[in-house]
Amino acid sequence: MTATPIRLLLVDDDPLVRAGLALMIGGAEDIEVVGEAADGAEADELVRRTRPDVVLMDIRMPSVDGITATRRLRARPDAPQVVVLTTFHADEQVLHALRAGAAGFVLKDTPPAEIVAAVRRVAAGDPVLSPAVTRQLMRHAAGTAADARQTRARERLAVLNDREREVAVGVGRGLANAGIAAELFISVATVKAHVSRILAKLGLDNRVQIALLAYDAGLLESEDGH
Repeated sequence: MTATPIRLLLVDDDPLVRAGLALMIGGAEDIEVVGEAADGAEADELVRRTRPDVVLMDIRMPSVDGITATRRLRARPDAPQVVVLTTFHADEQVLHALRAGAAGFVLKDTPPAEIVAAVRRVAAGDPVLSPAVTRQLMRHAAGTAADARQTRARERLAVLNDREREVAVGVGRGLANAGIAAELFISVATVKAHVSRILAKLGLDNRVQIALLAYDAGLLESEDGH
């Protein structure tokens, strides 16, 4: 029995970029491009009609940009996963999109096979973001608001118990569930349960947002050699 294909919506204000993405992804038998949108407002309407599993979203668009659109889409019931498209690695706009609920990002010049792999990963519930790139982004965005952000993050994390905090740090370090389980001498199933509770307690969408919050709170400073 053939598995149901991943339903993908493309959002970019450049019709040539959309055509190129549709062409390169069209060869993947397990992914179906169900629509194309030119901006965030159009994306919102198309998500209602086509119910995609994943949205490949440009950040910079006229009218409604990718960050605003991501925040709106992730607030919907049965929200699709969002992967943002960008031209820069260390782009503060990417960080804003991740805080809005995106599961990761890919560069526009990423090889087609890697974009297809990214779509598959987020459809399976895995973030598309390496710990090194996460730290690069967050260091890039660090500035005058860092102290206030740290205070807010620590206040939010205060609802976690000690074990949940340890798991959150493991997520922030980019460890998979098995790696966290090995370090804390608990089962993988227990780690999964803790991650689910952390997401629920903090009102977060995904592991990327746990990592961002742990970083903001200063829990990962030792990872950066501070």
